[in-house]
Amino acid sequence: MCAKALASWYRLARFSRAGAQTKASLLFQQSHPHIATTGSLFDRWGARWRGPFLAAVLALVAGLPGVLALPPLDRDESRFAEATAQMLETGDFVSIHFQATPRFKKPIGIYWLQAAAVKGLSQVEDRAIWAYRIPSLLGAMLAAASCAWGAAAFLRPGSALAAGALIGGSFMLSTEASIAATDAVLCGMTTLAMAALARLYLADLGGPPAGRRTKALFWGALAAAILVKGPIAPMVIALSLLALCLWERRGRWVAHLGWGWGLIALAALLGPWALAITVATDGAFWGAAVGSDLAPKLTGQAEGHGAPPGYYAVLAPVLLFPATLLLPAGAVAAWRARGEPAVRFALCWLIPSWLVFEAAPTKLIHYTLPLYGALAWLMARSLEAIGAGPAPAAGGRARAAGAALVLVVGVLFAFAAPAAMARLADYSGTVWAVVAGLLFLMAAGSGAVLLARGAAGAAAVAASVAAAFGHGALIGGVLPSLRPLWLSAAAVRALDAAGASPWQGVVPGPVTVAGYAEPSLAFLLGADTELAGPEEAADAIAEGRPAIVEGRDDAAFRAALAQDGARAALLGAVRGLDYSNGRTDILRLYRPSGSMAIPGTAP
Repeated sequence: MCAKALASWYRLARFSRAGAQTKASLLFQQSHPHIATTGSLFDRWGARWRGPFLAAVLALVAGLPGVLALPPLDRDESRFAEATAQMLETGDFVSIHFQATPRFKKPIGIYWLQAAAVKGLSQVEDRAIWAYRIPSLLGAMLAAASCAWGAAAFLRPGSALAAGALIGGSFMLSTEASIAATDAVLCGMTTLAMAALARLYLADLGGPPAGRRTKALFWGALAAAILVKGPIAPMVIALSLLALCLWERRGRWVAHLGWGWGLIALAALLGPWALAITVATDGAFWGAAVGSDLAPKLTGQAEGHGAPPGYYAVLAPVLLFPATLLLPAGAVAAWRARGEPAVRFALCWLIPSWLVFEAAPTKLIHYTLPLYGALAWLMARSLEAIGAGPAPAAGGRARAAGAALVLVVGVLFAFAAPAAMARLADYSGTVWAVVAGLLFLMAAGSGAVLLARGAAGAAAVAASVAAAFGHGALIGGVLPSLRPLWLSAAAVRALDAAGASPWQGVVPGPVTVAGYAEPSLAFLLGADTELAGPEEAADAIAEGRPAIVEGRDDAAFRAALAQDGARAALLGAVRGLDYSNGRTDILRLYRPSGSMAIPGTAP
């Protein structure tokens, strides 16, 4: 009897649970009737795995040219890359150093990712910066794919593809994809975590099912994001959950995220390195990371990067280009569809963290990048009808405003390259500038025309594709051809051509550099490069080593040479713009000589 009663109770529980799920599913479908409308070409492209895959391919097209073509950038990229190179050279994968200086600012994640890429694709001795950029490129691709995957839970496949294309082709993410730093990877991991969280939230309301795998993606992405950039992803997730629970006045679904095993997995992934760095630095890492890096950004304008509130809102049309064309429609959709669970989730993802970034005194243009997925979802939601009304992107005012915005920003981008060439008086990249300008104009023009004709989805995809190729031409063609920007690379090439590079094994190292201390030169020449003053440069010559002297320190260098009784030969000079400080520099290259060389005339 007992067994029969238990069996009956089990069948009743299953029936009740199935009935509740069916009712929730029907309610979800009633609140998202637009999902049922499929069959268009874009819907076929965006169906199942194709949407995330195509969005990732678009991000690849936009970012890969810069990854391969750009010389090492100053200053953060070269600091990250050199610290990674030193890990590979020393075998110390716990502590982080730039030359002899501890670099206790960011956690270890980005360095491990870069080290894995270099180990698998290059050699640390090659100092090939493209290998260090691979994690950033993959991070941008992950952000685009995750955005499309998350949107597919509440949008038609074509609109979900558009969401991934909007973020994958955006100017800011495409640029960060070409830089060996943390931001593209952080964006990818945060977008994946938020997409998984959204699917779990919508599943609780009767949306597409999401189980243990989705929870594992959420916790894994959160752990990776913390290892890459510390508290940013937890802040975004916590503020989103808090805002959503307060808005809906319910939060029972949050208890079912797998906190028990999730927190254990989080501790297992983060704990070993956290303990190791604490022991290795006697706790100094945490004091520097929190007290010297994070706290100044929250309390003041760290490193001079300050701006008033509203800074990110003003820049959004430029940084989101070409998604700019759907910004007005996205704002309309956010208001009109705020009763839909998915739109509420996107607003709770976007608004609280955006306000925090606007309120913080320190501002850099990439700080809001982890929130771009929410903007992409809202803009993609504008492509579909809301209730009995038309799609917001079909509204006359939204179309006019979006077309005007994208045309203005597109023209700005089209003329950016000619302006840069005129500023530097270097027109060697003219062909690439024309190609990039035409592609940006094509992105803006096609987007505006298609939007005006009522084909908003086609406008978003067409503009994103054209802009991705335009960005590739700009960052992979125009910028590398602007030779005055790449002082460090030019100096290293000149040393190589003269047979005076320690890497060639002909002269002893390290190279001593006076008056020019950009990290890109240390990355290209090696960790033991001495960034010092004119007296140390003269000592290097006396010891038989090469030296690089910036023109302003040349007289002091020669005076120190005379005092040491040493002689140097001028191998050549390179001139360019140090864009980190806006100063024009002349780098003179010297090697020991039997007789003092005539100073010569710098280019």
